[in-house]
Amino acid sequence: MTSPTVSETPAAELDRAVEDLTAGAKTWSALSLTERLALVKTTYASIESAAAEWAEAGIVAKGTPRGPLEGEEWMSGPYATLAGFGAIIDSLEKLAAGTSPLAGIKSGTAPGGRTTFRMLPSSLQEFTLFNGFTADLWLEPGISADQARAHAGLGANKPGVNGGVGLVLGAGNITAIGPLDVLYELIASNRASILKINPTFAGLIDAYATAFAPLIEANLLRVVNGGAETGGYLTQHPGICHVHITGSGVTHDAIVWGGGDKTGEPVLRTPITSELGGVSPIIVVPGTWSKADLRYQAEHVATQRLHNGGHNCIAGQALILSSDWAQREEFLAVLRDVLDTLPARAPWYPGTDRKLASAASSYPEAEQHGGRVLIEVNETTSQDLLTTEYFGPVLGFTSLPGTGIEFLRAAVDFANTKLDGTLGASLIVAPADRKRMGSAFDDAIADLHYGTIGINVWSAIGFLLPSVSWGAYPGNTLEAVGSGIGIVHNSHLVDNVERSVLTGPFRPFPRSVLNGEIALSPKPSWFVTARSAKSTAQKLTGYAAAPSWLEMPAIFAAAFRA
Repeated sequence: MTSPTVSETPAAELDRAVEDLTAGAKTWSALSLTERLALVKTTYASIESAAAEWAEAGIVAKGTPRGPLEGEEWMSGPYATLAGFGAIIDSLEKLAAGTSPLAGIKSGTAPGGRTTFRMLPSSLQEFTLFNGFTADLWLEPGISADQARAHAGLGANKPGVNGGVGLVLGAGNITAIGPLDVLYELIASNRASILKINPTFAGLIDAYATAFAPLIEANLLRVVNGGAETGGYLTQHPGICHVHITGSGVTHDAIVWGGGDKTGEPVLRTPITSELGGVSPIIVVPGTWSKADLRYQAEHVATQRLHNGGHNCIAGQALILSSDWAQREEFLAVLRDVLDTLPARAPWYPGTDRKLASAASSYPEAEQHGGRVLIEVNETTSQDLLTTEYFGPVLGFTSLPGTGIEFLRAAVDFANTKLDGTLGASLIVAPADRKRMGSAFDDAIADLHYGTIGINVWSAIGFLLPSVSWGAYPGNTLEAVGSGIGIVHNSHLVDNVERSVLTGPFRPFPRSVLNGEIALSPKPSWFVTARSAKSTAQKLTGYAAAPSWLEMPAIFAAAFRA
């Protein structure tokens, strides 16, 4: 894949953008909550009007195969952004009414003196639409529910505070990332933003201009295109007071340290937050599974690696299995079949060829499955897969001894100490096996130091849920940045967040019996094997724009067309 042509934005245009945004940030700081709410609502409606244009631009930019996979662009573009704006509107409405954004959200506890908030489901509609799924926001140890409720609001609770102008360096793989980062900057920090999009998304400029016209007209947002030259000019611009980047650790270090020694003074003089990806684990707790279980979870694992062509910072890359699992070889055989039978999909992200060549060099015995690479990592092989984010269709698997809690503890330790990054981790476990582990299971999850954890659900789904946090596990520094510093999304504007934990059903509910096996329907719309993904995603986008019971029958009808 060749790199896209880069058109750098002229310095004079960038200077004007920063000047306009400086005025816009000052105006925003003087607005009441009611006035801010009105502007966010207007933008929400504008995004809805641009949804089809936005999704189509993403499809064209990536060369997404026509058909079900088009649903990826609806879900990870306009749907995610509408959900984010809708959730922020809810919080601003609560604050304007004199209540906490956490009002009505049930609190709980987790091991280690942690307070949790049940963010999903938070209403009967969510309970119905996301049946079987839950999401909890975990706070840092020692923070009480009352403290969290009292302090929720962040920048929205600080009228008159001018956050200045920030630079958002957008990722080039998911089209909602930059816009959602801009939203968080505006609401949580009272900061106007210049969004520099990745050259990969140059074709989305018009869609973004339509979707975010109200923010652009209010001088709270400018969208510019460009590569390293534009980014370098803006990071050193005297009018920029904060930088947020979604990308790689290499890019982060080039911005902060100039690519040089990390023991001296950073070349970047402004604060920076970041989301930088890593090598995400998929831990499979051994159990006794039916053939339908094996097939469903093999498709689940394949999805975690191959969604968006494998070009996700949260893609599962290191599959951790038990060497004592009686069905280990059977599961791997089914996984290989899934990889072989999925339709061909050419990598589209620039530099993927180089990453695939690197994997082939490190692992000459790697298995090829229809353009996807499967690699076993053990004590005799290279360990590169554990520390190199391939950002493409490369899946590795390794095996540890043990079953039950013994295996889970070993897998957690392996993920914490052997894998690069702490953005997200996923875990697959049958309900009966989880129940047998009792409270020890909860303790193991607490010991798994990742920013988003998915139990029987891909941790990436946390990106689609605006009420939870998105970012690395806390503790990284500029010198050792790992998967980044800080969080975004967090629509209830909660302080002292540690992580988010999602839980899903081990399998969807059964629909029928076919050839002696239970057929499953519906598959989650994000599965790469979901044949109704496009229509379901389109219906979900409509629901996100105007949540209503009346929208649900069409969503379910689309989802069940497996």
